[in-house]
Amino acid sequence: DIRQSDRVKQHIKQLDDIEIGEQYHLLDGNKMTNLGVLWIGTAKQRSRICYPITVQYIVYDDLENKTNKLEWRDNTLNPKELLEDIMDKAVELTYSYEMPNGLFRKTVRYYNENLIRELLVNCLAHSSRTISNDITIKVYPGYVSISNPGGLPLGVTKDNILHTKHRRNPNMIEILTAFGLMEGEGSGYDLIYELDAVEAKKQPEIESTFNTVTVYQSAEITDKEVVRLMDYVDHNYQLSQKNKIAFGIIAREKRIATTDLSRTLQLSAEERLRSYVDNLDKNHLITKGGATKGAYYQVNPTLLANTKSNIVTTLKTIEPYVLKALIKEDLHSHPMSKISEIASRIPDVDMKEIRKMVYSMVGKEVQKKGARVNCRYYLI
Repeated sequence: DIRQSDRVKQHIKQLDDIEIGEQYHLLDGNKMTNLGVLWIGTAKQRSRICYPITVQYIVYDDLENKTNKLEWRDNTLNPKELLEDIMDKAVELTYSYEMPNGLFRKTVRYYNENLIRELLVNCLAHSSRTISNDITIKVYPGYVSISNPGGLPLGVTKDNILHTKHRRNPNMIEILTAFGLMEGEGSGYDLIYELDAVEAKKQPEIESTFNTVTVYQSAEITDKEVVRLMDYVDHNYQLSQKNKIAFGIIAREKRIATTDLSRTLQLSAEERLRSYVDNLDKNHLITKGGATKGAYYQVNPTLLANTKSNIVTTLKTIEPYVLKALIKEDLHSHPMSKISEIASRIPDVDMKEIRKMVYSMVGKEVQKKGARVNCRYYLI
C-alpha cells in the first residue's frame, strides 16, 4: 500500500521492506513497535498490546431496544482493514432519503459516507492508547453517536476544534495520511462541516470527558429545498470549502446575525469571517443588512427566484419596519405583555430581534411597567 500510494515520495517507495517499516516507525531494528504490531502483526500479537483497537457497533429502535450489534474484538484486522470492514457491515449507516429533482430523484444518505469515514478515521488517529475502552458507534433513529477513548487533547475544545490542530498520535497519522485516509494537517472537521452544509444538516455536537470524546451527528435534513439550492450553487459557481460551509449555514438558518455566524464557525474576529463570505457577496449569492453588531446575512432573493426554489417563507427574513408593525399589532391585541409572550406569538422571529426592537420602541411607541423578568409592555 505504501508503494502504491501517490502521497509517498518516490525515494521512500524504493526502500526495501525493512527500511519502509523503520521509516514509518513500524519496526525498530529487527523488532516490531506497538504501532507495527497494530499494522503488520498477527491477531495473537495484537492481543498482547494492553489496549488494542476494539470496536462496538450498536443499533437502537425508537424505544432504545437493541436491534443489531456487531463487535470487532478478535484483533484479526489492521486499522485500514478494520475501517473498511466497519464501512461494509454497518448497513444502517447507508440508509438514505429520496427527493424529487425535476424528472429524476436525488438520493441523500442519512449519513454521508465520507463524513462517517472521516469520523472513524479520527477515532483511529486520535484515540488514546493508554485508556481501556472501545470505539463505540451507536445508531439511533434520528442520529448517530461515535465515541473514542481519551478526551480532547490539551488546548482543543468543542468550541475551537474547527481551527485548532493537535496530533496526538503523529506516527499513526503519518501512515493514515500516506494511505489517503486523512489529510494530515487537521482539516477533518472542515470536511465534516462542508458535507453537513451541502446536505442542509446541522453541524455535529461534541462532548468531551477525561476518558471519552463523543460526536453526535443528526440524520435530519432541515430543509430539502436548501439541498436543491446547494446543488444548483455548486454546479454554477466556483466556491471554496469555506464558502460552501458559510453559504450552507446561511441558507439553512434563512437569516443569521454575523455574530452568530462567527460563533458557529468558531471565529473570533470579523476579519476571519471575510474569508468565508466575501466571495459569496461578490457573486451576489447573499445579501447583508444591518450594521455593526446588528449586521446579518441572508440568501439573495434574486438567487432564489433564478433557481425557482420553493424555500418555505419565514418571518426570519422580515424587514425591521414590518417587525415593528407586527409588534405594535400584537400589543394592540395583547397589552401588558412580556417580551417572551410577544415572541411566542411571532415564533419564527429570533427572540433577540424582538427584544432589540421592543427596546428601541420604549418611550416612543411603547411604555413599560415593572422591571427585569416582570417587565411588561403596552402601547402609548
